This record gives sequence, C-alpha cells and structure tokens, in this order.
Amino acid sequence: MTEATVAAMILDVRLPGCRSLKEKRSVLRPILERLQRRFGVSVAEVDHQDLWQRAGLGVAAVSGSTAVLGHLLDDVERYVWAQAEIEVIEARRYWLEAD
Repeated sequence: MTEATVAAMILDVRLPGCRSLKEKRSVLRPILERLQRRFGVSVAEVDHQDLWQRAGLGVAAVSGSTAVLGHLLDDVERYVWAQAEIEVIEARRYWLEAD
C-alpha cells in the first residue's frame, strides 16, 4: 500500500491597508490564486471572514514524501511573507501521515 502525507498550514495575516471587506477580498484573491497556480496547493480563507484587516488562510497539500511537503510549505510561507499588502502574524503547520 502506498503511503501518503497530508500537510496543512494556517497563516494568520493582517491586511493593514484594507478599509472594507470588498477591499480585503480584492487583496486576497490574487494572492490565493497565485499560491494555487504557482505551488499546486489547495488554499482558502478559513478564518476572520467578517473582519476587514484580518484573515486566516488555509493551505493544504498531499505527497508521498514528508520532505517534499516540508519544502513546499517553506516555499509557500516564504511567498506569503514576501507580499507587501499583508503582514503574517502566525503560521502553524499540521501533519497527517496515512499508510
């Protein structure tokens, strides 16, 4: 049987320049789309949907290699930290290994 590892990361971010939910979505949408396209991960806003200047971003990926997933999450986290429009407050990682 093939082994698989699921990795998830929750990024708690601040959007200091946003003054409305519409503006928040216009900042987040392109970032989430680029994460999906560039890294092949699943990504969604999972927390603080009703706040203008906060968001919880959920990122998930599956692989047969824990090391590959570790590098992937490192790259995703580095990419999010590099976005000028947002400030990362916290990043938490979760792992599930299935055999």
